[in-house]
Amino acid sequence: MKPVVPLILTFSALISPVAIADVDYSIDLSNPQHHLAKVEVVFPATKSSALVVNLPVWRTGKYEVLPLADSVRLFTAKDAAGDTLPWSRTASGEWTVALDKPTAVTVSYQLYANKLGQRVNHIDASHAFLDASGTFVYSPQFRDEPIHVSLAVPSAWNSYSGMDSGPTNHSFTAANYDILVDSPIETGISEYREFKADGKQYELVIWGEGNYDIDKMVDDLTKLSGQAEAIWDDYPFERYVYMVHATSGARGATEHLNSTIIQRPRFSYRDRKDYLGFIKTASHEFIHTWNVKAYRPEGLVPYDYQEEGITQLLWIAEGSTSYFQSQLLLRAGVMTAKEFFEDLAKRVAQSEKTPGREVQSVASASANQWASTGGDYAVNHSTNIYSEGYLTSLALDFSLLEETKLDSSYRDVHRELYQSHRIPAGYNIADVKAILKNVSGTSYEKWWQEHVNSPISLDFDTLLDQAGLTVGYGDDAKSEPFVGVTLESNSLVLSRVLRNGPAWNAGIVLGDEIVAINGLKVTAAGFESRIKDFKAAGKINVTLFSNDRLKEIELTLGEQQSGKLAISSVEKPSRSQKAFFKAWLGIDWPFDKEGKLKTAE
Repeated sequence: MKPVVPLILTFSALISPVAIADVDYSIDLSNPQHHLAKVEVVFPATKSSALVVNLPVWRTGKYEVLPLADSVRLFTAKDAAGDTLPWSRTASGEWTVALDKPTAVTVSYQLYANKLGQRVNHIDASHAFLDASGTFVYSPQFRDEPIHVSLAVPSAWNSYSGMDSGPTNHSFTAANYDILVDSPIETGISEYREFKADGKQYELVIWGEGNYDIDKMVDDLTKLSGQAEAIWDDYPFERYVYMVHATSGARGATEHLNSTIIQRPRFSYRDRKDYLGFIKTASHEFIHTWNVKAYRPEGLVPYDYQEEGITQLLWIAEGSTSYFQSQLLLRAGVMTAKEFFEDLAKRVAQSEKTPGREVQSVASASANQWASTGGDYAVNHSTNIYSEGYLTSLALDFSLLEETKLDSSYRDVHRELYQSHRIPAGYNIADVKAILKNVSGTSYEKWWQEHVNSPISLDFDTLLDQAGLTVGYGDDAKSEPFVGVTLESNSLVLSRVLRNGPAWNAGIVLGDEIVAINGLKVTAAGFESRIKDFKAAGKINVTLFSNDRLKEIELTLGEQQSGKLAISSVEKPSRSQKAFFKAWLGIDWPFDKEGKLKTAE
């Protein structure tokens, strides 16, 4: 969509004299500097005795209940004649308007939009980002009716969205509220590019200044966007919008129906490591256009904006998306084989250092996601649907490749989910198991019990050997002592104590503050190097405050390998291992005869 011509600061010029949609939204952004806007919604005539109006209590892509309605003030409701209607607050995200006769209802309210990091909404003097879940109320009675949205904005602003352009400047149309809530609007001062890939139209909109190279971003996004055929047969969109916020204090991303919003620190694009973070995020959200937006678990179909959507399959929705994200970049030539292996090795190492993987299955983690918390407890007793979902997807992919003698893979499972369980159908556990059996010719009941319903335990050396790869720390690695704790920033207070680690077994707990080792004062900056003065399996005396009481605890140090975990070629890869590698990743064997990665990639 080309940028809408900037214009207008009054609603009278925005609204056509003839109704063009059943539900009309208007938002006044003409004085944005204090994060405030005025929203007006005109609902069609209803014969009901009451009109229920809701603001979602969560937003899509974030499985967490949020206090979104706290941003609403000065709520009013009027009938078709302009007379005030009585209303009451009936739930945290709900208003009920009383009606004594059939009438259209106009609802208006002040909106405070300053939730940039949550990707809900943000308004300031330079732009407005509007996710409908935190911006536009809806009525369940009219959820399926066509929608028209009009914006009143400063004259220098341009407006973009995955929705279709409306009949007036700075306006958009949607077939229903579900499309509106999944099609955020970015309006303001921004950089804009259009490009094509595989016959589809793409747009890149960047708000904020930074050290990004927009030409490189367009080039790599073009390569990425053309790789969808590696998994799916067609596209659920004709046009896709990449929205990017180059800002400060906000990072993350959210997928939408045919767009995404990506937030990165403004100076995190130049260095290769930082840029990879951006392009991997873009790949993740792009894949979500199929996996979540085109097909998703039954527990999330249809979206219930006022309640949690519980499912045991979030590991497929999120973990499998993480699993495929680097593969598409590798196939596209945007990521090198070396970078791909480094990413995989980092994930394996992180899993090995997370005791929670021994406690919680990915099925349990999926069902618990709405109540999940981070921090020490999560590391010790929980499984992450993204990271462990990635490794579960890896194990499933390798199993399918082995079972089918390389004829089918996990990509075929997602292709079938897209073909047979497209929204509004949804899919359940039985559906996935049926697809696995159909693809492989064998039952996956036992595999599912061992890898999905039970905490996953993988032998990565044996697993990756099928693809001619091995896992290790390198010839220069050596044994190092470790305590099994993490310190708070610039402090000796413990923010994490690994379950069954040396400190844990010695009785040291979260929140303890270390003051000395073997009777000598230690600093936060020097803690790690001080531990290296000792040997693994050696004993040290740790002096600390626990609940403000001074204690001395004897601790037996643990052992860990120095350096980073790395993935490399086995010594003499066989032809079958190389074939497995090619079927898995879609690229030729990247190592030379000496087992070193080829430089021309």
